[in-house]
Amino acid sequence: MRIGSNRLRVVRRLLPVGVSAALALAAVHVRAAEVFMVSSPGTADGGTLDSSHAGSANNCGGGNVSPALQWRNAPAGTKSYAVTLFDPDGAKGLGVVHWVLYGVAPSTTSLGAGGSQPPGSVSGANQTGGIGYRGPCPPVGDNPHHYVAQVYALDLPPDALSPGLTRDALLAAIKDHVIAATSTVLRYGR
Repeated sequence: MRIGSNRLRVVRRLLPVGVSAALALAAVHVRAAEVFMVSSPGTADGGTLDSSHAGSANNCGGGNVSPALQWRNAPAGTKSYAVTLFDPDGAKGLGVVHWVLYGVAPSTTSLGAGGSQPPGSVSGANQTGGIGYRGPCPPVGDNPHHYVAQVYALDLPPDALSPGLTRDALLAAIKDHVIAATSTVLRYGR
C-alpha cells in the first residue's frame, strides 16, 4: 500500500508535534518525580496512625511514639530542615501543636518512629509548653482528627535558631527562609 503525497505531508507535519508532546509529557513526569515530598512509612497520606503514636498521659492509650517521617528531593540550597506536627481539629478548631523540631541537618532525610532526635537538631515547645513530641489524644467520640506533618527546607544553617521555639515563633523566624515545604496528613481518633 502506497501513502499518497498529501498524507505523507500530514504525517511529516504531525511527527514533530507528537515528538514534542511526548518530550513535554516526559519533562512533566521528571519534574513530578523531583518534587520535595514527605511521607510516613507504613501510613498512606490521610491514613490512620497506630495507637502507639497516641499520648501516654490522661488515658490517651498510647506510647507517645513519634511517627516515622521520610522526605526526598530537597531543593537546591537547603541548609537545614524544620518539622512540625499540628492538629487543626484540636482545641475545638483552634489547633494543637504536637511536635516542633528544627535545626535538622541537610544530610538528614528521615526520622525514625520514636527515634532519637538527629544530632544537632533542636526540639521546640509543644502545646503544653513541654519540649519534644506529644502524642495525639483527641476526645473520645470525636471524628478522627487530622495531624499535618510538615517539613520545611530552609536556607538557614542548623544552628541559626534559638532553642525552645513554639510553632508560631518558629514560623515567624523562618518566614523569609523557606525554600520549599511539604506535608502529609495522618489521622487518629478514639
